[in-house]
Amino acid sequence: MELISDSHVPKYAQIADIFRQRIARGIWAQGLRLPANENLAAEFGVSRVTIRQAVDLLVRDGIIEARQGRGTFITGILKQDRWLKVETTLSDLAEVYRDTSPEIINISESRTDAPLLPEDGKAATNYVFMRRVHSRDKRPYCVISIYLDEKVFRKSPRRFRKETVIPILKDMREPTISSARQTLTIGTADLEVAKLLQVPLNSPVAEVRRVFTTADRTVIYLGEVTYRGDFIRIDMDLRP
Repeated sequence: MELISDSHVPKYAQIADIFRQRIARGIWAQGLRLPANENLAAEFGVSRVTIRQAVDLLVRDGIIEARQGRGTFITGILKQDRWLKVETTLSDLAEVYRDTSPEIINISESRTDAPLLPEDGKAATNYVFMRRVHSRDKRPYCVISIYLDEKVFRKSPRRFRKETVIPILKDMREPTISSARQTLTIGTADLEVAKLLQVPLNSPVAEVRRVFTTADRTVIYLGEVTYRGDFIRIDMDLRP
């Protein structure tokens, strides 16, 4: 199996991820003895030292166990923990944030312009920028950059700083959200995102861009969210 030679991810980390996928998909079942390091080294075209480094990562995770004189065995089961559903309606999205009650770490806050596209709508006079990390059970699952109309922010600054923004906006009587759109693209984690989400560099991520406007097309909210790829799922009804 060929590895990505020009990737910033070390070869041993790439191999460890392949091992995890084999275990998660049941290709390597619990209790299985792994092939000898020499055989794995030949499969991936690397040294035995690189294979031992990959194995050590999984040993630390409690997924496999090296037994003296017997070999290395699968002792744990990896499940696909895709618990976070990316909703496709504003009401459902607000409920997701209410139900998950994420732990919020605010990284920065400032006043700035929002990076709007021509099709997004009209810019508000000023925006409050907040960059934060959402976690669940101490595990970070998304990094979000929020641009919130400063007039809206001033209505409830304490809540906006401490709580998820979308449920607050959804419940406000003024201003009323007239249009809410989001786009999703698949990307890879850069150095900063990888560090914040605690994933290897270039890991798969889902990038979601959300824009909320009022009746006069003023953008009151722009959210740029990067989700860990191994946490999210999208369910959609396909019209016949």
